[in-house]
Amino acid sequence: MERYEYIVVGAGSAGAALAAKLAQLGKSVLLLEAGGTGRHPWVNIPLGYGKVFHDARFNWKYTTEAEPELNGRGIYWPRGKVLGGSSAINAMVWVRGHPNDYAEWGAAAPGWGWEDVAPVFRRLEKWSGGESQHRGGLGPLSVTDMDGWMHPLTRAYVKAAEEAGIPTNTDYNGAAIEGACFYQISTAGGRRASTAQAYLLAARKLRNLRIETGAMATRVLMEGKRATGIEYVQRGKTRTAHAGEVILSGGAINTPQLMMLSGIGSAAHLKEHGIEVVQDRPHVGQNLMDHLGSDHLFRTRIASLNQVLRPWWGKALAGMDYVLRQRGPLAMSLNQGGGFIRLADGDGPPDTQLYFSPLSYSSAPVGKRPLMSPDSFPAVRIGFNPAKPTSTGSITLRSADPMAAPVMRGGYLATEHDRALMIKGTREVRRIASMPSLARVIEAELDPGPDCVTDDEILDFARRDAWTVFHQCGTCRMGQDPAQSVVDPKLRVHGIAGLRVADASIFPTIPTGNTNAPAVMVGERAFDLITQG
Repeated sequence: MERYEYIVVGAGSAGAALAAKLAQLGKSVLLLEAGGTGRHPWVNIPLGYGKVFHDARFNWKYTTEAEPELNGRGIYWPRGKVLGGSSAINAMVWVRGHPNDYAEWGAAAPGWGWEDVAPVFRRLEKWSGGESQHRGGLGPLSVTDMDGWMHPLTRAYVKAAEEAGIPTNTDYNGAAIEGACFYQISTAGGRRASTAQAYLLAARKLRNLRIETGAMATRVLMEGKRATGIEYVQRGKTRTAHAGEVILSGGAINTPQLMMLSGIGSAAHLKEHGIEVVQDRPHVGQNLMDHLGSDHLFRTRIASLNQVLRPWWGKALAGMDYVLRQRGPLAMSLNQGGGFIRLADGDGPPDTQLYFSPLSYSSAPVGKRPLMSPDSFPAVRIGFNPAKPTSTGSITLRSADPMAAPVMRGGYLATEHDRALMIKGTREVRRIASMPSLARVIEAELDPGPDCVTDDEILDFARRDAWTVFHQCGTCRMGQDPAQSVVDPKLRVHGIAGLRVADASIFPTIPTGNTNAPAVMVGERAFDLITQG
């Protein structure tokens, strides 16, 4: 019988970090990953994520049910199915969040306040600017300051934001998050720094760490109210492995699905699918939070990255620059600039995140994200999303078949708070675009266009065009009260011994900003909680 001290299910942003650190401590660890190794150029080249965005070799390629407030559209949810998880296919933007986010977490779960997690963020990162009061310089995961590489149009955007009264913030992961910025990204030497690269590359040499790819977990093995192992399918064969403790790190979609398949969830829902109830835990799969974004397309009078990456010779030059110097557009993220601002009345933390890209692909065919084949005309995209949405969705079972994707509902734009911020966000994007530094280079607004003026027209545009920013979280919410949460502050599943969760599903509230950095932090924090008792 295979037996380990720990089984970690899911080698993603949190799971890879946790498994590697446990193994480096000398613990015997089995790390199960449904996807493959990710040894492919498009996984490692930063801008290559446009190629893997719809690639089933690296991506679960989920789609929600018809969203009532988005004109009945099903929203595409790419999720990493590869070593490194979504850190291997995301846009790499590195954002810790606002201290107030973690004040919310700490109120729900003592030990998760800003004073608790800030040292973990510093510990895990290798910031290109070096160690400082706010930044880590010696950690495993590289974060790069891209200031010196920015496109002139991105610089014009930051200048325009300043003209609009939004101060420039040279390090939004430093003392304060507020302001306009050039985004920092998780890369090292021009290559993506996923958790597979940052943590597993060295740890996989350890004999006490066994990594199994192509291994789809189908059930948590239980003895009464204790988790004892995992059942998984690999190369068509059903296998089992046992451990003193099982940690689920499959992410905000797969973790609640696996828990429900294992008999942990809403008793009524489990019975509907003929699953024996081990623990009635109604909040499993509930409280799903996500960021909903809206993009605005502007045609420019001067060349954008479209003119670099559209022609064959431009692709060739960009490719040569990357191969020879690991620089240029292929070494960067799609979103070069952005910022964090408050649009609601009164003082308080930011409620809106901004994005700027000197690249557009408005004519993309369905099922493609052609970052290397952009629009033929010069254009930029300015986008935003409400940073603290109040709408919630859910993950429920479609059937008792582990191979069937669950039922996913984003629940977008269900609250007046979120709808009001979508309207304000569009008006703010236009205000920034009207400032001198951008106005002189913008020829016209193409989408939503000058005919979209009233609140209702702006909201109609959001309903037909808004998209996920790929930040699903909260479906196994952490908290002290078992009646209102799934895991306790030490990430232990309420009512079940030997089972923890460590991934974005445990977030009590959604952070201000991209969720990859907080997910990696959760993996590191889980290591502390497990090893410190």
